[in-house]
Amino acid sequence: MSTITVTTWSLEQTSPADLRPAAAPGDDIRIVRAEVPSPEFSRFLYTAVGGDIRWTDRLGMTYAEWQEWLDRPGVETWVAYEKGTPAGYVQLEAQDDGAVEILYFGLIPAFRGRRIGGHLLSQGVARAWDLAERWPGLPQTKRVWLHTCSKDGPHAMDNYLRRGFRLFHTTEAQEPEVETPGPWPGATV
Repeated sequence: MSTITVTTWSLEQTSPADLRPAAAPGDDIRIVRAEVPSPEFSRFLYTAVGGDIRWTDRLGMTYAEWQEWLDRPGVETWVAYEKGTPAGYVQLEAQDDGAVEILYFGLIPAFRGRRIGGHLLSQGVARAWDLAERWPGLPQTKRVWLHTCSKDGPHAMDNYLRRGFRLFHTTEAQEPEVETPGPWPGATV
């Protein structure tokens, strides 16, 4: 099996004042929290957003594993909708000592390049900073962080930097080169 070199960049914000929000792209975009943990919906978002950029780490998870993960305190999914259609999502996870990780963020391919991503990321970061207000017992957010890699979309890093994230760590690793899975098995994009 052939391998590819993947560069991973870790970025962070250490204050709510670090966020530089993007302008809203228009009145037709709504960002709503998915308050009912749903493995079906979460897996749909994961495959619809990541299918063409080789998101594969969660494809082997069972229904029960998805449910267990979604039921954890401080895990939230925020979904961007355009005229009632899901356009993308941002998924947050509370961690120890007031850290919140943006685990997944992206747009379904048909919605890319339309200024939705900057707005969705801005709203997701703002929700990471106020996460403890919705989850009694969790510490106040002191840090919001994420990682992106060379397999992600070509505009991902620029979007993170424009929203006020700062690079704090870079790694390179060899990974097996896998087929782009598409949004469902056998689909082509």
